[in-house]
Amino acid sequence: MGVYLPPFQRLLDDHGASLLRFLSTLVPPDDVDDCFQDTVLAALAAYPRLRHADNLRAWLFTVARNTAIDAHRSRARTPIPSEKLPDRGAPEVAVPDAALWDRVRALPERQRVAVCLRYAGDLAYADVARVMGSSPEAARQNVHAGLTRLREEMG
Repeated sequence: MGVYLPPFQRLLDDHGASLLRFLSTLVPPDDVDDCFQDTVLAALAAYPRLRHADNLRAWLFTVARNTAIDAHRSRARTPIPSEKLPDRGAPEVAVPDAALWDRVRALPERQRVAVCLRYAGDLAYADVARVMGSSPEAARQNVHAGLTRLREEMG
């Protein structure tokens, strides 16, 4: 007997805004739309093969986290252009206090992902742990360490 999965569009309608907000805190603004699109495509491709539907939201955020990691790796290998072309109509994601989120993006990876999942993704610690493949206690510790570091840096 197969697993009941809601239509993928419903999953995306329910969690797309949170997912976009989460990605906008993890990757530079120029990469948000591409990461969101890559996340949706990867999730759509994997969706029919899921073996359980226990927590589809956490699964979707796991896909987004992996996409963001890939984007960071790709950016490290991408040459910096000498001239920037004007942006032609890509919608801007409003991120309150962009300077703060720039500092969040500079945190070590586990702290950055934990803080973003908890506050931009609005996930409970148990779901943060599931996305990160850790225990809820480790998720709390990563969030705490990230927030402590941010407080120290911001004075």
